[in-house]
Amino acid sequence: MIRIEHLDKSYGRLKVLQDITLTIPRGRVTALVGPNAAGKTTLVKAILGLVHPGGGRIVIDEHPITRDPVYRERIGYMPQLPAFPDNLRVRELLAFMDDIRGASDSGASGPFDRAPGRDLIDTFQLSESMDRKLGTLSGGTRQKVNAAVAFRYGADLLLLDEPTAGLDPLARARLKEVIGHERERGTTILVTSHVLSELRDLAEHILYLVDGRLQVSSSVQDLLRRTGAPDLEQAVARLMAEPPEPLDANRVDGTDTVGEAG
Repeated sequence: MIRIEHLDKSYGRLKVLQDITLTIPRGRVTALVGPNAAGKTTLVKAILGLVHPGGGRIVIDEHPITRDPVYRERIGYMPQLPAFPDNLRVRELLAFMDDIRGASDSGASGPFDRAPGRDLIDTFQLSESMDRKLGTLSGGTRQKVNAAVAFRYGADLLLLDEPTAGLDPLARARLKEVIGHERERGTTILVTSHVLSELRDLAEHILYLVDGRLQVSSSVQDLLRRTGAPDLEQAVARLMAEPPEPLDANRVDGTDTVGEAG
């Protein structure tokens, strides 16, 4: 669904993304992992068009991303730190987002009415906070609202940046269930997380970034086989301890590839 070719992004002399070429498979959960400052959030924002790369291109369903934002209508985005207006009430935020997305509570059937984000309102017991201003909510409750908005519209592509951050164990479990349901529905999901145990039951494909360079693009099963690790968390730990060479963007197709030293 997403193809990225020779993507570069710099801020002054700081190179944040360097010659990134990869494919994000359709209908799968892809984990984007790496140490702090690896470029994960910048890559997500580039897909959204919120960051304009210095070179390269991003293609979604054979349509190159331009400054035309129409393609974003099919995307659900859950940022790590939602920038909600503090003076809005939860109910007002949802109404505002519904208006932007062209959604309605009219009762007409459609993907919007079947979207799991509707269930998250009840699952997270957000009905009790509907008339509270966002600025008065705890960090965990704001994150629940963040999730409910991202999943609310039955998107074909979900970009989830540290989605479980700040959630209590029950809310984390419920959110993972919703991600699993979306995977079964055929939604393409890209998720970043430092908590790899959260991804081990969900992710089918893994992208590993270090210093803005792609070092691994592989199915999780292939990565486990190559590293000899029993689970995803230990596999990535071994990558961090003995990092492979960056992938050569001119000779890989972005799937099932692990850079090899030398």
